[in-house]
Amino acid sequence: MAMLDSNQNALQLAEKSGVSRVTISGVKCGKSCSKSTAEKLAKALNVPVEQLIEE
Repeated sequence: MAMLDSNQNALQLAEKSGVSRVTISGVKCGKSCSKSTAEKLAKALNVPVEQLIEE
């Protein structure tokens, strides 16, 4: 996840994005998330949402 590249930990990303740490941890471990959550994370990481999508 781009979080690693941005030097933010899960707590910092949670605070910045408004997404819970539990959700962030789940996404980081490969669980899916809603479009809204992905958009919030992308905005907080300052990356396009497409960059967060793994194929």
